[in-house]
Amino acid sequence: MSLLDGKRLLITGALTKDSIAFHAAELALNEGAEVILTSFGRAMRLTERAVKRLPQPVKVLELDVQKPEDFEALTASLKDEWGGVDGALHAIAFAPEDALGGKFMTAPVASAQTAFHVSAVSLRDLAVAVAPLMEDGGAIVGLDFDATVAWPIYDWMGVAKAALESTSRYLARDLGPSKVRVNLVSAGPLGTVAANSIPGFNQLADSWREQAPLGWDTSDPSSVAGTIAFLMSDLASAITGQVIKVDGGFSAIGAPVA
Repeated sequence: MSLLDGKRLLITGALTKDSIAFHAAELALNEGAEVILTSFGRAMRLTERAVKRLPQPVKVLELDVQKPEDFEALTASLKDEWGGVDGALHAIAFAPEDALGGKFMTAPVASAQTAFHVSAVSLRDLAVAVAPLMEDGGAIVGLDFDATVAWPIYDWMGVAKAALESTSRYLARDLGPSKVRVNLVSAGPLGTVAANSIPGFNQLADSWREQAPLGWDTSDPSSVAGTIAFLMSDLASAITGQVIKVDGGFSAIGAPVA
C-alpha cells in the first residue's frame, strides 16, 4: 500500500516543472493519490505545459486568490469531481517588486497589503473552500519560509510569511474539532521561478549551503515534497498547528562552521 492511496489532493502553485508544488503533485500521484491543480490568468498556460510532464493526466482549475468567486467555483468543481477532498497544498505567495529587495521602509501600503492578502489571507480562504469537503477530516499544508527572523531582501514577504504562520495556527485551532489538520513546511531556498525573482536570492542560497550541516541543494525540492506527502498522509494524523523545517539544519546553527 502506498503512502497516499486513495487520497484526493488539491495542489495550488504548480507553475512550472521546477516548482515545489509540481514535485509534490508528482510524488502524490506516484504514491497513489488523485490530484487536481490550480492556476490562473497568464500562468495557466505554464501550468498546463508542466502538467504534461506528470505521470498521469490531471485537471487544472482556475483560482485567482484575489477573487472570492474563484473560491466558490473551486468548491463546486471539487464537489462535482470527487464529492470530497482529503488534502490541499497552499503554495501561493506574492509581493510586488517595490516591497522586496531592501525596500521595506519605502514600500507603499498597498503593496504590503497585496503581499499579506495573496500570501497569508489566501490560506484562510483556501481552508474555507475545502474544509467543508473534508467530511472525514483531512490535511491542509502550506509552504513557508522561516519568519522567526528578519532576512536580507525579503522585506514585506517576510512579514507576510509571519502572518501565514499565525494564520495556520488559528486554522488548526478552528478546524481541529473537524479532524482537519493544518501545518506548514518551512523550506530552505529553492531555485523556483518565484525565488529567482527575488533580488539577492543567489546570495541567500550561497549562505545556506555554507551553514546547513546537511548541505543544501537549491535545485532539489524532493525532500520538501516528501515532507508534504507525509503531512498529507494518515501517518501525520496527530500533527497540527506546526511549522516543519526542511532546511538542511540551517536554522539550528548559529553561524557557518569554519
